[in-house]
Formats: sequence, C-alpha cells, structure tokens
Amino acid sequence: MEAIDIRKKFLKFFEERGHTIVPSSSLIPDDPSVLLTTAGMQQFKKYYMGEADPYMTIHPLTAKPLGSKSAASAQKSFRTSDIDEVGDEGHLTFFEMLGNFSFGYKPGESSPKSGYFKKGAITYAFDFITKEMELSISYVTIFKGSDAVPKDEESRSVWNSLGVTDVREEGMEDVFWGPTGTSGPCGPTTEVYCKTVAGKDVEIWNIVFNEFFYPGSREELLSGSSGKKLESLKVAGVDTGMGFERLVMISQKKATIFDTDLFAPLLELLSSAVELRHKRIIVDHLRAMSFLIADGVRPSNKEAGYVLRRLMRRAFVYEHMYQIPPHVFDALVHDIVHEYGEFYPELLKHNDDIREEMKKEYDKFANTLKQGVKKLKEVKEDSITAESAFRLYESFGLPYEIIKELGGAKTASLTREAFDAEFKRHQEISRAGQEKKFGGHGLLLDTGELKAANEEELKKVTRLHTATHLLQAALRKVIGSEVHQDGSDITVERTRFDFTFPRKLTPEEIKQAENVVNEVIQKDMQMTHEEMSYEDALKSGALHFFKEKYPLRVSIYTVSDKKTGEVFSKEFCGGPHVTHTGEIGSFKIIKEEASSAGVRRIRAAVEDKK
Repeated sequence: MEAIDIRKKFLKFFEERGHTIVPSSSLIPDDPSVLLTTAGMQQFKKYYMGEADPYMTIHPLTAKPLGSKSAASAQKSFRTSDIDEVGDEGHLTFFEMLGNFSFGYKPGESSPKSGYFKKGAITYAFDFITKEMELSISYVTIFKGSDAVPKDEESRSVWNSLGVTDVREEGMEDVFWGPTGTSGPCGPTTEVYCKTVAGKDVEIWNIVFNEFFYPGSREELLSGSSGKKLESLKVAGVDTGMGFERLVMISQKKATIFDTDLFAPLLELLSSAVELRHKRIIVDHLRAMSFLIADGVRPSNKEAGYVLRRLMRRAFVYEHMYQIPPHVFDALVHDIVHEYGEFYPELLKHNDDIREEMKKEYDKFANTLKQGVKKLKEVKEDSITAESAFRLYESFGLPYEIIKELGGAKTASLTREAFDAEFKRHQEISRAGQEKKFGGHGLLLDTGELKAANEEELKKVTRLHTATHLLQAALRKVIGSEVHQDGSDITVERTRFDFTFPRKLTPEEIKQAENVVNEVIQKDMQMTHEEMSYEDALKSGALHFFKEKYPLRVSIYTVSDKKTGEVFSKEFCGGPHVTHTGEIGSFKIIKEEASSAGVRRIRAAVEDKK
C-alpha cells in the first residue's frame, strides 16, 4: 500500500467512527512554551485543559466548533533534538504524526461524541492495526505505577480481552508522557510495538491517557526535585500519536523508513558517490526546509529561523563537498512539494517562496562557506575548543554540525553542549546593556523601545504602545496565527511594528486589520495589568515571541471586554499602557512594506479624538 493511501485510510477509519477530522496545525505553534510543533495534541491543548468547549468554541482551522469530543489528524511535527541523529536508519527532523484525540470523557459514557478513555482508545488502535492494516502486534507496554500514580491495570485488562497477552510494564521515564514545553497535560501511556521485516520490534503507536496537569517541565517531573505536584485535570482525555513514516515502513515491509516510497525515490536522485548517511541528511533537511518555509519560517539567527538556517546550511555543505549540481536540489524540492502538496496544499502555494529562500540562503552562505572551511583547515590547535568553534560560527556562519563534520580529529572532543553554552554566553554579553529604562520612569520594556522626552510625549507613545498590542492581535485574527512579533519601535509620531509573514498584505487585509483595531478602540475595552509567575503566565495563554530568559515573575497586560470578559489581547509586557482602549483615539495604518526576508513592517499612527 502506498504511503498516501495509508494516511487516507487512517483518517477515514476515525471519520467513520464519529471523529472530526482536523487539518494539521502550523509547525509554528500558537504556544509560547514550545519552539516548533512536536505533537498532534498541541492544537487541542485548550480542550484538555477545559478552556475550550468542542461544541461551542470556534476551532481556528475549521472555522466552526468541532461538534464532537473526538478528533483525528495527520500533524506536521518537528523535533530539533534529533538533528544530530539524522543520517542513521530511523531519525528524522520533520515527520508526520497520525493521531486520534478525545476530551471530556465521563465515566459511563464512551462514544466519539461523548468522549472515550482507555477501553475505547485501545480498541480503536487494535482494530486499525490488526483489521485495517492487517498487521500483527508484537507486544504492548503499560505504566507500572509510581508513588503518585497507580499501576495501569485497566489497560492490561483491555489488551488481554482483545487477545494481546504480551503486556510489559515500564516506568515513568518510558510510559508516562508529557508535559510538552514548560507545563501542560500529561499521563500514563500504553505503547504498541510491531516487528519490522528484519524482526526488530519498533514502537509505532503511543496512546496517552491525559489525566493530570503538571506545572513544570518534563525534566522537572522526572527529577522529582522541584516540589511541584501533579494536578488532576477537570476532564480526562486521550491523546495518541502514531509515527506515519514508521507505519509505512512496517506496512511496506521495508528495513528502514528511508527504503519506503516516502524517501527511496528522493534518495535515487542523488549520485552514488554521495555517502548514504549524507544522502539521508540532505533529503531529510530539504523536506524539513520545505515545510518550515511553507509555514512562514525564514532563515535567521534566532528561534525557528535558526533551526531552518542550520538545516539549510548543513545540506549546502554536502552539496559543496560532493559538488552536487544545483539542479539536483531543485529536483528534490520539486518532488517533495508535489509528493506532499495534495495533502498539504501550503507547499504548492508557497512553492516559489521555498525555492527563492533556498537560493537566497545559498548565495549568502556560499562565500563564507569557502572561507570558513579554509579557516577551519588552517586552525593549528590539536583540539578545537567550544570558544574556537564559536568564533568560526560568528565569523563565517559555520554551524556546529559543519565544524564537527569537517574538523576530523580536531573536533573529537567538541560537544554540542559546550558549543551551546558558549553561544549562550555570547548572547548574554550581547544582551547586556540592551535593556533600557523608559523616560526616567523606571519602566522596563519587553516588547520594543519607546522614545519620549517629556510627559506629553509619554502620553502619546503610551497610546501608540497599546495600539501596537491591538495591531498584533488584529493581524493574527485577519491573516492568521503565524504572525509573530519580530520587533517594534515607537516614537511620538508613529509606531513601527515588524512581524513574520511570507508575503505582502493586500489592501483589503490592511484595511480589515485597521478596522479591527478601531472597533476595539470604540468598544473602550479595559486594559488590565497583573504580575504572575512565568509558568502561570504561559498557562494563561499570554503571548511572547522572544525566546529570552524571563524572571520568575513577569508582567502581563490584557485587553478585554468589560461586559463579556472576552479577551482580545494578552501579552508579556512591561508597559506603559492606557487603562481603556477609548483613550487611544483613531488608529491609521500608514504603510505596509518588507522589512527583511519573511518579515513585514507596518507603520501606523493615532490621532486625538475629535
């Protein structure tokens, strides 16, 4: 069975069983606690937390309520932790996660519409694997219990009733999933293993029973040293994830994921002179690059943009090493876009952007690559230190992977951890002195630099500052949640707001965003300020797009409707702001233009009330 048919079969299976099929969310998550989307459940996080109602809340990707307490999706996912491992038989950066989800289960009710829990989730998994895919289950795992959570005997009983008798117990580290990011839902899991054609047992499906919320990271949960406690969720839920590429490998009876029809045709486009490991890296990185660019990421030296730049430049190094003609990379991108474009139309829509960004980044990197490789070979040190490696990165743009790859014996003792520590040290040195105080008022600014010389100017820039918050929220409503603030500069005359977006806004979109801001101003919504812990701020959904080091307590500004309580904007910010939006006056967008690759700029002004 071809990969494209396997994906369709999975979604059809759950649609026929009352699940709402939801499109994949962007690789850029609407969740400040994570850099890139790593799992299908992330877009459903508010449903698990009881903050969204599947029958009332409008889902942003379907433009209507889910209409069911159960959903299924094929989710674009990315794990940066696997970048260094790519090239072996099993690791990828970008991958697809097939998943079915249920939220709001109540004991005694078990159906897609009312939600289901362990029995329903395990039965669906068993039926899909053994009946739809006609595969055999090798064994399954369950949670063996801990001081805080009892052994999962219910899952064992369900598996046994279905004829699966090889049920193995594992601990917290292996079969207790989550949370993702700095906090979130979590719970015990049961994993499904199948055999590869070579007889190796491979986990293909992980079924998570979200019963708890943990107010910290997974690392804190596993260490047990933070003093934080698991809290029971208001509603229990099911969150499952099945690696699409692994399922295809098992179904097609291939030895590795790279032997499947997802990768084999792409690998064949590369010359036999290219080492197999490097072929896999090139194909993986170009595939990941295509999806990231299609979702609005652009190469840069921060956040997701830095991840993208690492991938692109690593692929370019192998292109340089093996003297691969440019048309080969073009052919690879063409095939990737058209192979996945039917299911992920954003690839076709942004085909030109993908090619343009690849060419621009290659042109930027080509000269420095030659100089950097030459400099690397000239290093006289027997062992290249993290400090030396960072200097090569800073001067020539050589990523850690390339220094490690081409340094040979000189980089044998160089580690990613040491390089990252050096990188962070330089970041902190660079950041020192950038925090500015505002007009002698002692107000620390987090969202941009405001400029005012006196009290009158202070009042004007304060109105513009609040208007900038409204503009960001309006843009996210009009053109999508992929809009992320990339910088701002506010003077007494105007606000300048930079944001990530891959194209020029239409006149209609500009006018619509302007109208949304003015509507909020006319409603005279309240602006409230509160301080809370960093973790509580993240849980509250407050926006922040700076992967910076925040203090333990942070400042949050919220714009909300006094009558309904509906929140329009909520951000990490140091102020200052108006107390009510009606104080702003009328808002006018003056100009929209490009700031840099993948970043747009809006200049806007406010006028006094007439």
